[in-house]
Amino acid sequence: MGRRERLRAPVLVVLWCLLGIDATGGLVIFFARLAWGTLPGVTLHVWAGLALAVAYTAYQIGHWSRVSPLRARLDYTLGLLSAGTMTAALGTGLLLALPWWQARAAGRPAAYPPLLSAVHNIGSMLVLTFVGAHLGAVLWRERRR
Repeated sequence: MGRRERLRAPVLVVLWCLLGIDATGGLVIFFARLAWGTLPGVTLHVWAGLALAVAYTAYQIGHWSRVSPLRARLDYTLGLLSAGTMTAALGTGLLLALPWWQARAAGRPAAYPPLLSAVHNIGSMLVLTFVGAHLGAVLWRERRR
């Protein structure tokens, strides 16, 4: 399968859509919490994050089996940074979903652990940075061929 087909693969399209929804929702939540002390759209953010975790896992299984073994190149380094930050953001997001779920069931606001929340917020911003840089490095490498 060529690059054009891989970039249009259903699992990648779903992954990009879910990442866009979750990233936009996360930025709205981050800004609204700082500006107004509210958390709009958390339910959508949590459910999109769960779906994103599943889609990302499915994508990475196929992606890594295609691009392994590891090579000493910029696109691989950025890919590893992307994978690490994505795993950290999704993992901390899933951990933050636990107090959200418990608070929702009890009908009270969630009390998020500050350190976990900070790691999730910073990691999420790094995901967007490294994913974009990884994609750019891959496309740049292909352009030079």
